[in-house]
Amino acid sequence: MPERPLTAPAESPRTGDLPADEFRAAAHAAVDWIADYLENAVRYPVRSRVRPDDIREALPTAPPTRGEPLDAMLRDFHATILPGITHWNHPAFFAYFANSGSYPGILGELLAAGLNANGMLWVTSPAVTELEQVTLDWLRQLMGLGDGWFGEITDTASMSTFYALAAARERAGFDVRGRGMAARDDLPRLRVYCSEHAHSSIDKAVIALGLGHENLVRIPADAQFRLRPEALEAAMAADVAAGYAPIAVVPCVGTTSITSIDPVAEVVRIARRHHCWVHVDAAYGGVAAIVPELRYLMDGVDGADSFVVNPHKWLFTPMDCSVLYTRDPQSLKQAFALLPEYLVTRMQDEAINLMDYGIQLGRRFRSLKLWMVLRAYGADGLAERIRQHCELAREFAGMVHFEGGWELTAPVTLSLVCFRYVPPGATEAEIAALNAAIMEQVNARGRVYLSHTKLDGRYTLRLAIGNIRTERTHIELAWRELRDAAASVRPAA
Repeated sequence: MPERPLTAPAESPRTGDLPADEFRAAAHAAVDWIADYLENAVRYPVRSRVRPDDIREALPTAPPTRGEPLDAMLRDFHATILPGITHWNHPAFFAYFANSGSYPGILGELLAAGLNANGMLWVTSPAVTELEQVTLDWLRQLMGLGDGWFGEITDTASMSTFYALAAARERAGFDVRGRGMAARDDLPRLRVYCSEHAHSSIDKAVIALGLGHENLVRIPADAQFRLRPEALEAAMAADVAAGYAPIAVVPCVGTTSITSIDPVAEVVRIARRHHCWVHVDAAYGGVAAIVPELRYLMDGVDGADSFVVNPHKWLFTPMDCSVLYTRDPQSLKQAFALLPEYLVTRMQDEAINLMDYGIQLGRRFRSLKLWMVLRAYGADGLAERIRQHCELAREFAGMVHFEGGWELTAPVTLSLVCFRYVPPGATEAEIAALNAAIMEQVNARGRVYLSHTKLDGRYTLRLAIGNIRTERTHIELAWRELRDAAASVRPAA
């Protein structure tokens, strides 16, 4: 019996991709818009003004039955999506740690998306693995670090720190990978140490690795907000005497709230006496070492076992791009490597397979955008831009220092200024309420965006400079906005 012929419906949906000319037209329009946007970002309110669910309610509740043209999507992008964007690329974005997507980084991201390569194995795209190794070695040299570091790109510092502490747990020698941690009489409680000002990603890594949050020991800081080595030494000695097993210490080069710099060299010496892994969190501050006169910030890092630096923070590389370096890649590999038969290749032992050094199997071509940024600006250009940001921070700190009723709340080490409004006679609770009101008023006006923290219980405003397009006019604008807001919330005499 002959096979029944296939019959197409009256209006068969088109198969395959969209026509190239349709893509070209939309892509050219998008690139033109991006260039105009970056050159004129000040036209937008820095912080999005939408309310929760505004974007969701403006979108259809079900997907389209038939395909829609790309230009319709671009129209909806402008009308519906853009109002829900807080503009991290705005030169007056001073909250958290400012970042920026530079032209060469955006170009690298576009090319990587076009290639859509997966670098899980060397053989699946040799350039992905080898460019990553070369680019990260360039970055190592730019920061003035010695030889012997293995690097890989992850998404964020949170994941980089998680990987580092997993390697520390592996090297401690308790076979947690094979036997786990539950119901083991032979396994002591494992301890990790960091400054009281260290980032919450360390807490999350300890929790996710099953070490237990209570086994993260936060060490007190000195008057400059730096981890106190003598307090670390005392805490570790007390833990050993109590039967705990210290496995890692995490000093910081640029803490999140205040960019304080922990004494890494001293921490390394103490940690070595307890056979501890040292992971340096330089996610923000590490790239400052590209500036020759700031290279001292990395003193002691060459003695550590791993460190993290985020080019997507202050090196003008689009999100996401975090770099984890380690001097002990074998421990990192032992923590994660797994080789099912379908991933075996004939070059298994001849090349680096990046899948072996973390949880991810699939890996995006992130190094392309970083490579293009490093080439476009060069060592001198990068150093000059970072240097300018530090100078702008000092200028802003001077404005605060010489204005009555305002005070600096932490030393200005890099490009972050911590400060607050302190009217005479105000209580700490009143100061906190006033500064919160000032920040909200400034942010609501849309010209500038700031964030806050607390230092020793004191509510503090933060102004972080890191956008490649930020100039002196933007910090002057921030200062005018702050003083105007303070005048409007100032309590009556």
